Amino acid sequence: MRDVVALFKGRLAGLVVCGVAAAVAHGADRSSIAALVAEWNQPAEPFHVLGPIYYVGTEELGAWLIQTQAGLILLDGGLPESAPLIENNIKRLGFRLTDIRYLLNSHAHFDHSGGLAQLKRDTGAQMLASAGDRISLETGTYLGSEDVAAVTAPPVAVDRVIGDGDIVQLGEVKLTALVMPGHTRGCTSWLMPIRDQDVAHQVIFYCSTTVAANRLVPKPQYPGIIDDYRATFTRLKEVRADVFLSNHKDFFDLWGKRSRLGQSTNNPFINADELQAFVALSAVEFERDLAAQSRAALRKE
Repeated sequence: MRDVVALFKGRLAGLVVCGVAAAVAHGADRSSIAALVAEWNQPAEPFHVLGPIYYVGTEELGAWLIQTQAGLILLDGGLPESAPLIENNIKRLGFRLTDIRYLLNSHAHFDHSGGLAQLKRDTGAQMLASAGDRISLETGTYLGSEDVAAVTAPPVAVDRVIGDGDIVQLGEVKLTALVMPGHTRGCTSWLMPIRDQDVAHQVIFYCSTTVAANRLVPKPQYPGIIDDYRATFTRLKEVRADVFLSNHKDFFDLWGKRSRLGQSTNNPFINADELQAFVALSAVEFERDLAAQSRAALRKE
């Protein structure tokens, strides 16, 4: 466990969300974060991860394709500019866009929901999302910063609202929604049991627990956000998964693991310690961010 914690040190605080945080704080337009958007939207090679799971995202932003006997599930849509890259990656793997039955979303921020509107149009898939994020998805806005043009996204209609503990099933595949608010009001991680090489595994598609551009004090991004973060950390301590996947490459050393894939019989994406190490570090970072925002608020008084 100690080695896994060391792997994450410095990763959360140094994520490339600083530009977004500044944009939100100053009500900027999209041009102010154009360089960041371009960096996040670099194309990436799609690949098979394990079991029925494929990576189809960009260099920075995760998007996951899940193959079932009854069609495909796509989780997350990256930026608005990412949709063509994701679609191309799906085709390169030999899949058809029209075989996608469900679109899922980890959370309604423009860098993970931005491409969903185009993906829905081009696939005809149903959009499934939590009640807490529905308004943000359908208005294309960032909750609590609705007037900030830099972080808007094309609106996408939600066809089915997902509650905590609900199961999305397609063919033999079942995903269980873990609605864990904080990063957004409807932030949703997804649990999925799989078999790979005839061994059972529990996969978590992790939403996010970073503070990023969120205001915690004195005017919170939404009412109750601090309590939501802390309740989510408490709940996550009880979750067990040995495959930790997420929506930013640095959360789980995506490309480092990809470089080691196939080099031995041990799949580098399988690690029973990784989830809890990330949760523990993220909880510490949250309290530090809260303290920093509190100090800044006092200085302004």
